[in-house]
Amino acid sequence: MSNLGTATPRVSVVIRCLNEEEHIGRLLAGILEQSTEGVDIVVVDSGSTDATLSIVDRFPVRLVRIRPDEFSFGLALNRGFEAARGDFVVAASAHVYPVYRDWLARLLQPFDDPQVALVYGKQRGDERTRYSERRVFATWFPETSDLDQPHPFCNNANAAVRRSIWEGLPYDETLTGLEDLDWAKRAMAAGYRIAYVAGAEVIHVHQERARAIFNRYRREAMAMARIQPAVRFGLVDFLRLASSSVVSDISHGWRDVHRSAIRDIAVFRVMQFWGTYRGFRESGSVTIELKRRFYYPQGWPRDEGGEWREQGEDSARIDYARVSGKKGTDG
Repeated sequence: MSNLGTATPRVSVVIRCLNEEEHIGRLLAGILEQSTEGVDIVVVDSGSTDATLSIVDRFPVRLVRIRPDEFSFGLALNRGFEAARGDFVVAASAHVYPVYRDWLARLLQPFDDPQVALVYGKQRGDERTRYSERRVFATWFPETSDLDQPHPFCNNANAAVRRSIWEGLPYDETLTGLEDLDWAKRAMAAGYRIAYVAGAEVIHVHQERARAIFNRYRREAMAMARIQPAVRFGLVDFLRLASSSVVSDISHGWRDVHRSAIRDIAVFRVMQFWGTYRGFRESGSVTIELKRRFYYPQGWPRDEGGEWREQGEDSARIDYARVSGKKGTDG
């Protein structure tokens, strides 16, 4: 499909997806509701076998396909960035959606400073999000913006990159995760800045079972061991952090969560830190079998060929009940 408009867009949104029929339509609808006009949308699919591509086909996007056996987060981003036409490229997970119509505008604002290489925004969960993960989001994505962050933390579920810098600094395609942190670390080493904007908010829907939580933190720990070789995480760290996090979550959530959620808290924290422990103990190249376990736990798909807001600002909120009935327009 063709891009919206003929002029070079200021911003492209790159969405990586695999079997996201439940979520991707809401994200695409939210992008079309943005106050920023002429947004270029690129979807990078790595083998969806559900209705994802049929949903995508209803929207003005361009589709890039990659083979499952070549997938990595860094490779998918690089392919998407290569296809993108904007001066700034937003990386968005297929299972996020923006809360407000000025999400993109707020995410792009810090780029007025030419030394800013990357801007990332706030993430929150919804009613489906495990309580422990809601606490992770609150810790990682505070309510106060920081336009000159002293550390490279960021997250490519909701982040924008200056394309001209990426052209000389592509993502590492060999990492099993944390390609965003690695990129930010290299950008800062080159003299650029990382900014965090609390007002650029998305809802991030994670519906992972225990094994998926374990795998996510395991592959991220494997990547961290490469990015930060001096970092260590041993069995004592696992025992200490898993137990203290469970106690802390239960203590903080005692009045907010149903008693049945205590098991969910324990499962999430144990899998989080057991996965981290196991990931730090592994080394060597990532085999095809390991990639399959990380990215395609149900097996290879068939190859088809191919800022805190004040009260009163709710007028900017996207009404998804209204836009859900809209049909995307083919480009």
